Amino acid sequence: MTASTTINKGDRSATNVLHQKVLGSRRFSNLLWATIVTLGSTGFLLAAISSYLKVNLLIVSDPTQLVFVPQGLVMGLYSIAGFLLALYLWLVILWDVGGGYNEFDRETGKIKIFRWGFPGKNRRIHVDFATQDVQSVRVDLKEGLNPRRALYLRAKGRRDIPLTRVGQPLSLTELEVKGAELARFLQVPLEGL
Repeated sequence: MTASTTINKGDRSATNVLHQKVLGSRRFSNLLWATIVTLGSTGFLLAAISSYLKVNLLIVSDPTQLVFVPQGLVMGLYSIAGFLLALYLWLVILWDVGGGYNEFDRETGKIKIFRWGFPGKNRRIHVDFATQDVQSVRVDLKEGLNPRRALYLRAKGRRDIPLTRVGQPLSLTELEVKGAELARFLQVPLEGL
C-alpha cells in the first residue's frame, strides 16, 4: 500500500469502495541501482576493450597499461556479469513486478487483490473472494537487521494474503494507520499490534 488510497470510485458511494494502489518495482531506488550497475558494467567493458586495443576509451583512468590476459579479460567478464544484472533490473522495472492494487467493495461484497508478476502463465495474479470470508487484518512486525513491516488479510480457507508492497517496509505509523483504516472499513479485528 502506498499513500494513494482512494475511497470514491466512479458512481459508487464513497463509503462502499476502498481502492489501494500497491507500488511495485518501479521505485526510485530500483531505477537508481539499475543505472549504477549499467554505468559500472559499461566502465568495465570499456576498460577491457582499452586493454585489448591499447587505446584509452575511459575518461577517468588509463586502462591501456593493463595486460589483457588476465586483467582485461577479467574486467570483460565483470562487465558481462554487470550487464546481465542490469538487464534483470531493467526488465523487472519494465514489467513492474509486484505492482497492482487492492480493492475492497462493501456494496458487492467482493475483495479483489491484483499484482503483476513475471511474464508467463502467472503474469497476472488476481485473487477474488467475498468480504464475509475475511476474519481479520494482521500486522506483521519484525525488527532488527532486516525489518519486516507488512499488512496481511486473514481469510477463511486461505493462507494470509499480503496487502503491502515488497522491499521497503512501511513506517510504524503508516502501517498502524493503514491497518486500522482497513480493519474499520471491513469491520474486522486488527491483530498483531
